[in-house]
Amino acid sequence: MMNTDLDNIKNQTTHIVNELLQTAELSSGQILVVGCSTSEVLGAKIGSGGSSAVARVILDSLRQVCNRQGIYLAVQCCEHLNRALVIEQQGAIMYNLDQVMVVPVPKAGGALGAQAMADFEHPVVVESIKAHAGLDIGSTLIGMHLKAVAVPMRLVQKNIGQALVTAARTRPKLIGGARAVYE
Repeated sequence: MMNTDLDNIKNQTTHIVNELLQTAELSSGQILVVGCSTSEVLGAKIGSGGSSAVARVILDSLRQVCNRQGIYLAVQCCEHLNRALVIEQQGAIMYNLDQVMVVPVPKAGGALGAQAMADFEHPVVVESIKAHAGLDIGSTLIGMHLKAVAVPMRLVQKNIGQALVTAARTRPKLIGGARAVYE
């Protein structure tokens, strides 16, 4: 893969995550869940040809933006680990998440999950999470890890490499009925 391709993937990722965090109005201490098929980023079928180089570039961009804004990044692993997530230990403690014992690797966890396990300062793996916003790169199905009311978001940038990107924020449930006041 040429450096310009990796540079383009890095720029696209940075642009998308900045737009998502700004539009979703996440606050410091909240959680962003990200699922990613590096195979799809490269234009291949999901799960068919992961790339640690692509994972490294995407993760670096995600971490830079999230760290700058004080957002916890939770990286969803692939289906072979039942879509468990890698998160910094501090985030798992803050949200009282139950840690599980597994080490994500490229063929069981996915390239991005394995990279997160290697690069996070104090990584832990948890089975589930209820994130405040999500980014799905390549149709990895992150919805199970979002809070109850997910609101789809239309981003200006719709792809990272060849992968379609879908984003969502969450909002509190509206309860009460006809007489309820929400504002």
